[in-house]
Amino acid sequence: MSGRNTGEVTALQAALAAEHAAVYGYGVVGGRIREGRRTEARAAYDGHRARRDALAREVRDLGTEPIAASAAYALPFAVPDSAAAVRLAAELEERVAGVYSDLVRATTGARRREAAVALRDAAVRAVRWRGGSVAFPGLAERADARTDPAATGAGASATKAGPASPGPTPAGTHTPRPPA
Repeated sequence: MSGRNTGEVTALQAALAAEHAAVYGYGVVGGRIREGRRTEARAAYDGHRARRDALAREVRDLGTEPIAASAAYALPFAVPDSAAAVRLAAELEERVAGVYSDLVRATTGARRREAAVALRDAAVRAVRWRGGSVAFPGLAERADARTDPAATGAGASATKAGPASPGPTPAGTHTPRPPA
């Protein structure tokens, strides 16, 4: 496998891991979300399952075994009610967007276009769940720079995007985001 293919496979595996985590997370969201938003949660769950399955096929097509889902994932915070479920859904989408941003950078052609579509879809869902947007969805380092006066040299205020890790992490583990 060429160096370029290795980078693509690594980015595809990271996206696949993020989709596994999002599917798990939306299982939690679906159990806590109020009735009026269940259809939206179900559509997101189905979309993440479809992307997960497509990514697994792509990884196999490149001659690599797709990363398996973990048995359980540690959520970023407790989800006791519908309001927390909405926050979790937004966090899941922001994290997935971050991983697709990495996939856009690591690929070309049709795969890059698909990653860009997935990034856009996750960013749109995050806005719907959160009720607001960030200037650079999927790029935590840009969002963090906008909110850190020391990083920008000015006191510009904006909504801070969360860390762009793939989502809930397998219980007992930490999965850092690879450097750009």
